[in-house]
Amino acid sequence: MSTGAPMARYAAAKRVGDFVFMSGVVATNPATRSAVRHYDELPEHARSALQGLGYATGQMSVDVFESAIVAQSWCVLERIRELAAAHGGTMDDVFKLVQYFRHLRDYAPYNRVRGLFYPGEPPVSTVVEVSRFLPGDEVLVEVEATMYLPQR
Repeated sequence: MSTGAPMARYAAAKRVGDFVFMSGVVATNPATRSAVRHYDELPEHARSALQGLGYATGQMSVDVFESAIVAQSWCVLERIRELAAAHGGTMDDVFKLVQYFRHLRDYAPYNRVRGLFYPGEPPVSTVVEVSRFLPGDEVLVEVEATMYLPQR
């Protein structure tokens, strides 16, 4: 699943010299234009990777509490990976993340998912708790990223 183009009129990313600045990314399903909420909205390879972290257990009584933030975390980071690739880079080139959370407690599962995209050294990051996001209250995390990509 790709989160696709922005839902409003703005650039998803813009290159300025050796830097690519990515707008804040939220996890929305492009078909429904609503926030991702469940593991079944993710591709199989994402669910497998999340199972390796102890998520997407298949047990409703467990997954119902974790699925929204974990699924949104994966979608947001995957979209950042896609934007990096579209500009000729990788997640290794994305060195700075600003992570906004509706509830700061959601940072812990997000951080575990982030490890799938940064298996080595984590990026420089800032974490902020905010009261609301667009497009609605179901959005739990937004991440903006900066990539360094020297021009050749």
